[in-house]
Amino acid sequence: MQDWWRETFPQGRQNLTITDANGYPVSIAYGEKGDGKPLILIHGIGSWSYSWRYCIEPLSKYFRVICFDAKGYGFSEKPPHPEQPGHQMLELEQIIRALCDEPPIVVAISLGALVSLAVVQEHPELFASLVLINVPIFPERLPNRWMRSLSDLPIELLKIVDSLRLTFFFSTLVRAIVRVERREVLVDWSAVTPEEVYWITYPYIYIPGTLAKVTEELQIAAQEIKRLQQKQPNLISKIQSRLGEITCPTLIIWGDQDRWFPATDAEKLRSRIPHAQVKIIENCGHDAPANSPKELNAAILEFLCNLNGF
Repeated sequence: MQDWWRETFPQGRQNLTITDANGYPVSIAYGEKGDGKPLILIHGIGSWSYSWRYCIEPLSKYFRVICFDAKGYGFSEKPPHPEQPGHQMLELEQIIRALCDEPPIVVAISLGALVSLAVVQEHPELFASLVLINVPIFPERLPNRWMRSLSDLPIELLKIVDSLRLTFFFSTLVRAIVRVERREVLVDWSAVTPEEVYWITYPYIYIPGTLAKVTEELQIAAQEIKRLQQKQPNLISKIQSRLGEITCPTLIIWGDQDRWFPATDAEKLRSRIPHAQVKIIENCGHDAPANSPKELNAAILEFLCNLNGF
């Protein structure tokens, strides 16, 4: 069977054990390629390291690129215990400390970018610079109909679906749904290949526990957004209120055709982060690493070159 990790990283898939927010040891899958200053790529909700497939090689020519699957995603462990809002922040902090011998460049998309904002506010010493891509910092609701539908389902039902391996038995349907839904995050969705759909859906079809764990994350996100809209205590408003504390060099990248979170949020966010820069990528949807990898990589490298050179 094809091994994406081994084909992508010299040492293939590696594993790191951290203590999660509930106090349990958890195995985190990661890979790395290249030498030099560490650069960590952080994926969004429902995704895994494969989402950076077009960025790893170009960036690894200049940096030690590190990709990891967040807890519950991809090839990382999916513990059965319930999660609490904000658990990703503590876990990201541990991953950075464990894998980096100096403050890394952090490049993060969507939920990964939101989590990175929270961590840089609490631990600025862990970040050399920050690149935020299509970050949901001013959300109104979960952006996708399938996300909203899953977030409304009882988590115990999804655990049964996982335990019975129903996504495996209905893999053709799962892949067909994902192929159609890709049109929301790409401008030219006709370019989606069967191989891409295969790897995007791989954890959901072949790794038990993925569907239930991602659904749990969606439920937490939906609840936090609801609290934000109702002006109740929530993590998002806390992150918003502390944006002015961010001091590391920051680049905000947005696809002008992002259907999940409007590109106008880029300037709104820039105005709240001191000295932040903005780069709008034309004809680009929410999944910028897949939609416009050349433009994205060029924007990241230009920003970093202007900071310190290579």
